[in-house]
Amino acid sequence: MIDSGVLLNLGVALGIGLLVGAERERSKSKIQNADGQADNTLAGIRTFTIASMLGAITSWMNFWLLFAALLCVAMFAAVAFNVRRDERLGLTTEISLLFTVILGALAMTTPILSASLAVTAAILLAAKEPIHGFVLGIMTKEELNDFLILAGATLIILPLMPNATMGPFNAINPRNLWLVVILVMAIGAFGHLALRMVGGRIGLPLVGMASGFISSIATISAMGHRSRETPSLLGSAVAGGVLSSFSTILQITLILFTVSQPTLKALAMPLIFGGLAILLCGGALTLNAMHRPVTDAGKVSQSFGIKTAFSMAGIIAIVLMVSAELNQWFGQAGLVIGSAFVGLIDAHAPTVSVASFVANHQLAAADAALPILAAFSFNAMAKVIAAIVSGGKVFAWQIVPSLVIQVAAVWLGWLAF
Repeated sequence: MIDSGVLLNLGVALGIGLLVGAERERSKSKIQNADGQADNTLAGIRTFTIASMLGAITSWMNFWLLFAALLCVAMFAAVAFNVRRDERLGLTTEISLLFTVILGALAMTTPILSASLAVTAAILLAAKEPIHGFVLGIMTKEELNDFLILAGATLIILPLMPNATMGPFNAINPRNLWLVVILVMAIGAFGHLALRMVGGRIGLPLVGMASGFISSIATISAMGHRSRETPSLLGSAVAGGVLSSFSTILQITLILFTVSQPTLKALAMPLIFGGLAILLCGGALTLNAMHRPVTDAGKVSQSFGIKTAFSMAGIIAIVLMVSAELNQWFGQAGLVIGSAFVGLIDAHAPTVSVASFVANHQLAAADAALPILAAFSFNAMAKVIAAIVSGGKVFAWQIVPSLVIQVAAVWLGWLAF
């Protein structure tokens, strides 16, 4: 008797062959031979289905039998390619045929992974024209280089970074600082993509609001670099930077709702006041930017600024050391001072810490408002520094008034209620 699981895995292998083979069958129907007819020498749905089943059955029987089957299929594919000798055709079909044999074999042990890889391969094969058109016709050489830099920073350098505190007062974590570098570059690349797709008038404000949930400081740094590179995008970049601060308010609200609802109740009016103030400022700046001409947005070549990313990481490293020193001097008694200086890096971390004290009944909800508001205010100061460093005085002077209005509205809400 054959186990039902084996039959199920064989069915997955059959589906894989049919899926990839169906795509290749449609693809070869578009290719014509020297006589102007469809080229039937290429592998189609039947060949791919049999290849997948071959891989499944041979792997089920014996590993060396699978190896022999792969070797035979590779030899047949090489002979077929050599006979065809058409410079217009590549090795895609032959490589896909070998890959299908491997997927069929994989289906006998991990069918879900095998099916997922088959769907991914079919999508890549079917999207030949859009992918080639994007890489050759839309993506520039500079954008490709930036993508490779970002990929290398994420996939090669990040795993090598030590994930441990070191340096003065054990305040520096190299992995976390490198994550900041990657974050600033990724936000810049995200903004560049939105700029290419929907234009600068609305693209950068949308990117700013979305990226603000990750880091408003990093978003403002990326927007400042964008405005320095393309001055006609200054208005949209300022709007994006301002709207990222609205995301900060939303994220603090969500954190307090999750960690300590009494603290959220104590800070309800300051958060409402600050959120409405920055949303109105950002909306007005976005509307103003939409009426400004963008003449050279298409000339933007660089996706992100590497110098901006490293400058941001350096500033954060300095703040971390100063904060650690203050915490060592003042201890728990300096909760407000410590929260304020940590806010120079991130407003969310001190919010979580203080809200946790309230949740653990170590601090009253009313007493939690001041440290959180101090962290939020110092976080706004860090945004000003990031704006000056990345975008210069012109960018900073346009973004600072909105930040001042937001901070004033937050404190007004606290004092009034």
